[in-house]
Amino acid sequence: HLADERLYAHKRSRRSSETMDALLEALSLREPGLPFHLDSVAALAVATGELLGLDAVALDELTRAAQLHDLGKLAVPDEILHKEGPLDDREWAFVRQHTLVGERILRASPDLRGVAAIVRSTHERWDGTGYPDGLAGDEIPLESRILSACDTLTATTSPRPYREQLTEEQALAELERHAGTQFDPAVVAAVVQAVRARVAAERTA
Repeated sequence: HLADERLYAHKRSRRSSETMDALLEALSLREPGLPFHLDSVAALAVATGELLGLDAVALDELTRAAQLHDLGKLAVPDEILHKEGPLDDREWAFVRQHTLVGERILRASPDLRGVAAIVRSTHERWDGTGYPDGLAGDEIPLESRILSACDTLTATTSPRPYREQLTEEQALAELERHAGTQFDPAVVAAVVQAVRARVAAERTA
């Protein structure tokens, strides 16, 4: 019986890994530079999650959600995704569907249903004005709150054609400025701590 359970767990793990690989490949084909961004988000999210006391299982789901949180953007047309000017109302409505699309794709795999729930809520805001469900505060899954802050920091410190790139210190200051409105203040404090710890380690390496 134990051998059967282990064999089933191994097969399930392999299927989950194969599904992850296929989804990440699809993202990479759409956006060749995206894997580097996703890896950066995942590394910062895990460091933040550790500071906030997430256990190994939660950190594993957080890592997978970080790598797949943009999956729904596969359904967003290039002319909207790469538009240099501001989006109009119709275009914003299209973009706001991407978390729901990502959730639906991920729910097709039983092993990714926890990840799907995290991805759905990555654009909720601490003050309740986010999407798709208007959740506020602790109603938003902690992993989603972590990803929201880490993705914003990583995106704003990366070059984009439609806005100015920020330094890491400027990006941290922006996170702190929006703590309590867009972001969970405790998560922002942990992100700042994780980034400062990483910078200090790099200086002494």
